[in-house]
Amino acid sequence: MKIGFVDYYLDEWHANNYPAWIKEASGGEIEVAYAYAMTDSPHGGKTTDEWCRKFGVTRCHTTGELAEKSDAVVVLAPDNAEVHEELCRVPMRCGKPVYVDKTFAPDLAAARRMFEVAGQFGTPCYSTSPLRYAAEYRAVEAATVCAAGLWGGGDYENYSVHLLEPLVMLMRRQARRVMCLTAEGWLNFNVEFEGGRIGTITLFENGSPFVSNICTTEGSHFLQVKSDFFRGFILELVDFFRTGRVKVPHKETLMIMAIRDAGAKARRQPAIWVPVGQI
Repeated sequence: MKIGFVDYYLDEWHANNYPAWIKEASGGEIEVAYAYAMTDSPHGGKTTDEWCRKFGVTRCHTTGELAEKSDAVVVLAPDNAEVHEELCRVPMRCGKPVYVDKTFAPDLAAARRMFEVAGQFGTPCYSTSPLRYAAEYRAVEAATVCAAGLWGGGDYENYSVHLLEPLVMLMRRQARRVMCLTAEGWLNFNVEFEGGRIGTITLFENGSPFVSNICTTEGSHFLQVKSDFFRGFILELVDFFRTGRVKVPHKETLMIMAIRDAGAKARRQPAIWVPVGQI
């Protein structure tokens, strides 16, 4: 199988590491063969042509050319969700498997539009944070979860998804409202779900390990993510390429986006509950 990469610019961590991981996880049966980028690296990295030469990939000059030649498409731009809808416009119409890197969309409205287009054209697609595949989270029986507190590092725009992904996966409920408390370099969000479940996510902007305390009907479970969650993510991605079976329900991705939207509003008015949009 030949995979096509669509990116904002190609010389970034995900594009630099995924090709070898995909090839290894597929036993050499799947390789990244084509790439398209909107621009060269704005950070002084390799140009699109230099990146393609380094990785032995054929450069495409439009997303249409790439979608036509590829057996499946990966839309990257992991730090630029604001361009995802534009980058997905053609791939979501190709009818081939399309994976969209985190964060899926800049907001819930864009996420809805992207999934609607994919549905109209029969394109199997999904998005996820690789933290969904941390062995520590997957060992928790979601039906027993009452509350959960998750910690992680980074800024809200790019890294909140790494905490929201396992939170939504564990809660499996419609979120109702979000409240934010802030301090220098620190963001804390309380998320209330239907059925009385409560979750908190705390972002330490200067960095933090992924740590959680999960309260279940069977007790409290302290977890620190140490497993190779990227390996689990890539193995599932390879299976998606082969089978077209979507790995994450669209409903969960939309819930993540809805909470993220409400969280952005809650940051601007700390200590006030903000309702979460219905999905």
